[in-house]
Amino acid sequence: MSVDIHQNWARNLAYSARHVARPATPEELAGVVEGAGRVKPLGSRHSFCDVADTTGTHVLLEAYDDGRPAAVVDQETGVASLRAGLLYGQAAVALLEQGRALRTMASLPHISLAGAVATATHGSGDTNGCLAGDVVGLELVTADGGTRTLRRGDADFAGAVVGLGALGVVTRVEMATDPAFEVRQDVVVGLPWEALLGELDAITGAAYSVSVFTRWDEADVAQVWLKSRVGGDAGQQERRPARDVLLELGAADAAGPVHPLPGEDPAACTVQGGVPGPAHERLPHFRSEFTPSSGAELQSEYLVPRERAVAAVEALRGLGPRIGPLLFAGEIRTVAGDDLWLSPFDGDTLALHFTWKQDDAAVRAVLHDVEAALLPLGARPHWGKISVTPPGDIAAMYPRFADFAELAARLDPAGKFRNRYLDALLSGERQA
Repeated sequence: MSVDIHQNWARNLAYSARHVARPATPEELAGVVEGAGRVKPLGSRHSFCDVADTTGTHVLLEAYDDGRPAAVVDQETGVASLRAGLLYGQAAVALLEQGRALRTMASLPHISLAGAVATATHGSGDTNGCLAGDVVGLELVTADGGTRTLRRGDADFAGAVVGLGALGVVTRVEMATDPAFEVRQDVVVGLPWEALLGELDAITGAAYSVSVFTRWDEADVAQVWLKSRVGGDAGQQERRPARDVLLELGAADAAGPVHPLPGEDPAACTVQGGVPGPAHERLPHFRSEFTPSSGAELQSEYLVPRERAVAAVEALRGLGPRIGPLLFAGEIRTVAGDDLWLSPFDGDTLALHFTWKQDDAAVRAVLHDVEAALLPLGARPHWGKISVTPPGDIAAMYPRFADFAELAARLDPAGKFRNRYLDALLSGERQA
């Protein structure tokens, strides 16, 4: 996508960086980091808040080459070593050429590996963790220009993966992969709310990845996207076709390809209608070769403990008349838990996503009501989306946050990788 690097993808945020660097070699990157006052890696610019902003130098890794293949798989372990600046779609294509596949993908294949991992970006599925959950190793350039490698089992690893860019510039990501597999995607419409609330576990467990789309003010659930591994899930065989489960609950087959945002061309979406294809061409909602929408939108997301899922859905339905007029689309997904310190998925989770019309004042006003309903249920805001909760209050939601703050201070004692967002987060200032 052609995007002004001085703005984020949605164009709701102008970056403050005085300089932009595109180092091509490890030596160039080390020199940029060592010589900068403040510095921040910038990925595909898909964060809607200023978590990736800096007043110093933005580092882009699009041209970075460390002399190793961009993607290489250890066929014995299935672990892939990947350049952190790759987009997920690019990584998936390179892995397929080596007979491997990413276990899960977000709705957009256009996001960078390092940025998605650093903010705990996720796809969907009862047994699928967030993208960071499949990381088994990281290489990063630290504040002094040196290189550090962390692997699962190291003392700092669980604190460094979802690192918000606070620890250094990640240059390489090692990820667990599966043997290449195929997925079919079916879409049903008009699911009754009573069925969703009464059979939530059956619905989210019906396929490898399930996404429920709603504007919250509708009589029925608008769409359910079912992504099933051909031949069954690697962890458990699909008990029966996912589509049949939903049809028995009162849904109907979509009449043809659909887009989750009303009025948008479904040509940008991945193939529907039950046609099998490579996992990376079905698990995202959008095709790599298309811009998924105009970008004139805002996004928020809240991650709720799975045991409070029904209460959260009912609370948002009650706010439907306020939410609906401001919303392009809402999405309900599930995410499995992990052990990463700043991952909001420390247990099985329901993810509640909002793609808003670009009316910042009105959206922030309704977010006060959304957060008043969801935060008492244990919800946490997504790191890369818009929230009205003060950063210090967000920090208090994470039991290991003090450990993360100590790690950040140890690896970056001068605060080279900090910015306004991280300053507020690490200060721990709470709302009065």
